[in-house]
Amino acid sequence: MIGFLNKRRITCALLLWFVFVFLIAYLAWGGTGAEKSDPTLDRRAHAATKEQPTTPAALDSDNDGIPDAAELRSYAEREAFRHWFTHIAEMQYYRLSNQWNMDQRDCAGLVRFAWREALRRHDRLWFQKMGPGYQPVAADGKDDPLAASPLGAKLFRTDFGSYKANDLADGKFSEFGDARTLKSFNTVFLGRDRHQARPGDLLIFFQPWVQKFPYHIMIFLGPASVSPDGATDWVVYHTGAAANDKGTVKKVELKVLDGHPDPRWRPVESNKNFLGFYRLKILD
Repeated sequence: MIGFLNKRRITCALLLWFVFVFLIAYLAWGGTGAEKSDPTLDRRAHAATKEQPTTPAALDSDNDGIPDAAELRSYAEREAFRHWFTHIAEMQYYRLSNQWNMDQRDCAGLVRFAWREALRRHDRLWFQKMGPGYQPVAADGKDDPLAASPLGAKLFRTDFGSYKANDLADGKFSEFGDARTLKSFNTVFLGRDRHQARPGDLLIFFQPWVQKFPYHIMIFLGPASVSPDGATDWVVYHTGAAANDKGTVKKVELKVLDGHPDPRWRPVESNKNFLGFYRLKILD
């Protein structure tokens, strides 16, 4: 009888112990579950870990390094830029504008100058500054692209990577860009087939034996403003400056360049020194 009672006491004690452990585990689990499902805590945790949203001015949807706000987003804007860009570049062949800094007159300088002036408001004052011969080749939009750009005067990217809000402060944009900079950070490669080129695209050559400035740029005009024979494959470029030679602006047809006396300057696919046609990222 005593043994039986002892067994019952042991059994009851074990049952009580298991009930106690179960209650402790349940309460512990229940408390944790309540904490995870608390919407207030969820919101606080989300707010603490969420990245700050990208502002419209810093958005770079195609990750090309140029903010969307500095690109020409509509077809009309891109076409207007092409007309002004090629017209301004072509006019330097007939008469150099006083607005083009003499210290920056080289192949890349022609691109920078025409690029910047194409983005300006083309009002009466602009025509007076540029000098005679310029014509209104396209209507300006309601916004002033140069004034509205988040880049300000620093139009030219100088480093790889997508655009970040602190890029300007970090010196990743500049008012200046040599031929290599324009090629590497401000244009996209189209190919070496001239049929892919549109007015305003660039032809780029690489001459490795020229140590200081191995890259050379030409601007594809297409049908030029002045075209006596009706040709539609004109290009314009600055020959580059040297110590004893300021260089000059030339305008020539692609078919003429095809027969250049030096094969390394021929814009043909078989010429390894001809890198191909490139498009400005603001137009891409």
